Amino acid sequence: MKTLVIAEKPDMGRSIAAVIEPKAANRRTYLEGERYIITWAIGHLVGLAEPDRYDDKYKKWNFDDLPIIPETFKLLPNPRTKDQLAVIRELASRCDLLVNACDAGREGQLIFSLIRRYLRLKQPVRRLWISDLTAETIRRGFAELKDESAYDSLTEAARARSEADWLIGMNGSRAFTIRHNELLSVGRVQTPVLALIYDRQKQIESFRAEKFYEVTGVFEQGATAYRGLWQGDRIADPARAEAIAAKVKGKTGAVESYEVKDTKEYPYKLYDLTLLQRDANGKFGFSAKKTLDIAQALYEKHKVISYPRTNSNYVNEENIPEMHRVLDSLRGTEAYRAFAEKADKRLVHKGNRGVCNPAKVEDHHAIMPTMKRAGALSPDERKIYDLIVRRFLSHFYPAAEYKVHTVVTVVEQERFKTTVKQLLSLGWKVLLAGDGVGKDGDGAKGGRRGRRSGGDDPAGASGGDREPAESLLEETEAPFALDASQPVVCASAEAKEKETQPPKPFTEGTLLKAMESAGKQIEDDELREAMKDSGLGTPATRAATIERLKQVGYIEMQGKKIVITPKGRTAVELIRSAGVELLTSPEMTGQWEKRLNEIARGQASAEAFMNQVKRFAVQIVDKVRAQPPAVRTAFGGGDGPAPTRGKARRAGKSGSGSAASSASRRRAGTTAPAGDAAASSRRGRTAGGSARGAASGTGTATDRAGRRSGAGSRSGSPSAPAASTVAAAIAAKTSAIAAGTTSAAGSSSAARGIANSTETSMFPATASARRSSATVTVASALTASAPTFIAACPRPGCGGHIFMGRKGYGCSHYRSGCSFVIWKESFGRTLTDAMVRSLIEKGKTGRLKFKNTAGEAYEARLKLINPSTGELALEKL
Repeated sequence: MKTLVIAEKPDMGRSIAAVIEPKAANRRTYLEGERYIITWAIGHLVGLAEPDRYDDKYKKWNFDDLPIIPETFKLLPNPRTKDQLAVIRELASRCDLLVNACDAGREGQLIFSLIRRYLRLKQPVRRLWISDLTAETIRRGFAELKDESAYDSLTEAARARSEADWLIGMNGSRAFTIRHNELLSVGRVQTPVLALIYDRQKQIESFRAEKFYEVTGVFEQGATAYRGLWQGDRIADPARAEAIAAKVKGKTGAVESYEVKDTKEYPYKLYDLTLLQRDANGKFGFSAKKTLDIAQALYEKHKVISYPRTNSNYVNEENIPEMHRVLDSLRGTEAYRAFAEKADKRLVHKGNRGVCNPAKVEDHHAIMPTMKRAGALSPDERKIYDLIVRRFLSHFYPAAEYKVHTVVTVVEQERFKTTVKQLLSLGWKVLLAGDGVGKDGDGAKGGRRGRRSGGDDPAGASGGDREPAESLLEETEAPFALDASQPVVCASAEAKEKETQPPKPFTEGTLLKAMESAGKQIEDDELREAMKDSGLGTPATRAATIERLKQVGYIEMQGKKIVITPKGRTAVELIRSAGVELLTSPEMTGQWEKRLNEIARGQASAEAFMNQVKRFAVQIVDKVRAQPPAVRTAFGGGDGPAPTRGKARRAGKSGSGSAASSASRRRAGTTAPAGDAAASSRRGRTAGGSARGAASGTGTATDRAGRRSGAGSRSGSPSAPAASTVAAAIAAKTSAIAAGTTSAAGSSSAARGIANSTETSMFPATASARRSSATVTVASALTASAPTFIAACPRPGCGGHIFMGRKGYGCSHYRSGCSFVIWKESFGRTLTDAMVRSLIEKGKTGRLKFKNTAGEAYEARLKLINPSTGELALEKL
């Protein structure tokens, strides 16, 4: 008998057949050779069944039927591709061995597993695990096939992710939709991502700009001239700034200190998918989905890059010879010959940890070009391919070298600081020519240009609290020389009015970065690397999450900016006010993803994970049941209160029964195999074949219904009065909800106990945070101009809440005499919201890195030693 090879898509199947069975007969839905039959899945052929497949009562959305927690999940073929499933069934009956050739990752593992389970295939299975579709790699992959049992843990993780997303999406979406008579999509990943956008918008709206003044001077010594920035506290008085400028202008001064340091800048890391999407968004304005689609075409159709859905920036030792061969092939191309011929293979070796780091490579190595030459690529494909090739080639070039001159000049007892970055050798940055500076670049072009050092915030995370720049950074290719023993003259000086800037709205690029780090603004590469297992979604699903938020009317694009709609704002506010803010917590959702990765490695139990998810689903329903309905205007629609429960509204028409019509609710309740937006199959296909799924799938019918029912969501106004209307609607029950209590209609105390135990055991930090802030009234929490609260004030008897100010974290009761404050700059560190929250709730931070006066690094943690004042101490470890 023959061996049946099941690929994920037709192009992949044909690529495999061309290598292992070059003379195979083409049967349209499969290719058959002497030893192998090669067919394909066309994405998800099988998914999780909708609720009405368990019981007809679920055709109508009724709160009394929630939560829906199947003992065993049923599988359902996708009607659109059921013929291909029948082909696989027939072909499998003729074969005694199966090869799983779906994508080498968690989602590919799920696709094959669902087919095998549904068709009850009993043949032994071997796994093809490859990172690109070149002939050499396919041949090597078939020579190294592994038994499918080696991937059992990955299969368990894939199944747990799918079923967990079904439980959270189905129960959360139905509960909120029924309660508020508005089609509200809730998902394990999409909801925290929406919350990130919401919180950024609130920061922007509550920001109040402050004017300040900078004084700069131009200093001369012989033929050398340089600019310096006045050093001191922020100047708010224009008269003082002008006085300083007048005081030093034309006067002679001295060089107080002059340091010269040689520095090197090494190439940026090889691309993973998220980094590629971020760069493409910044350079070309491409959406995350567009970049993913192009990368997938370069991989599947053109076969000119390796597997793109990777989360690694490194390669294994066995990839080093392959990189050398790829370099040789690029030397034969017209576009890259000049760069490739100057490249040095000796720089890419097994000991180069900037390239080769097996400990940081899991399923797939970083994205690289293959040995196949790129033929007829579209202009957009060429742009993405060019990014990948140039990043690849950069590692065969030496580091860029600079001399950094740091000067402190004193004139009339006023100090000015200057940093001059003198280029010695471009090194790998020659590859940035014609590509601007690059997102992290420092300027490949000649000439001198000035910019502030220490004041930029590329992520746009901070803003209003930004201090003035520390110095002026001057970049030059010309030699810079200064004699510190000789005087200098201040040739000119001026005072300039500046204004603090609000946080920047998210673009798809900066949102991807926030998703990757589970919402933490992490600039340190090592910390970002450590957080990769705790991000929101996976590289393969993040683009789908963003697209899903657009489809359901939660966000809109204004140019490159992401803007939350009234419907999106209200959704976040309702979820948080219901007492299930855990659904909006990026860090905790990141912990879910980390747990799934642990299951995939065999380090955690899938059963224990699912039990916790089920208890959390109970908690969601319990909390939402106690929430009063929102007013209709909260979603940007008409005036007046929303209909009562049981008279749901669809596209402006009222329904009957316990919910809206069966057809409407089924469109909103169907789930995709991938569960929620991010996880919705990266192919955009649903379990039932139709694009339905406010609960958690992808879709068109639901998308249309969601857009119609959220009529005002197309206004694009980020300042719509959603917060105030929601606050008014729920004012009657704010105390009970804030305290976490339920109404008589709620679940039993036992159910509440189960839900609470879930929150405590699986997400202890968030559970603690929520209990500590339980006294906040919902009305005040939803005030449009309210700052983001960090935690409850720890000062005994205060009752206030800590929020971030310009220079520190203070109490909302400061006008009543509360003097609690934690300064943002403490012990040489800039504290983050997460650090301050940990100080308040746990009394200490985690392990942090500090430097002593000699510049030596050491580890310590900050401790809160006085809860009344916010006084901190340093505890060395």
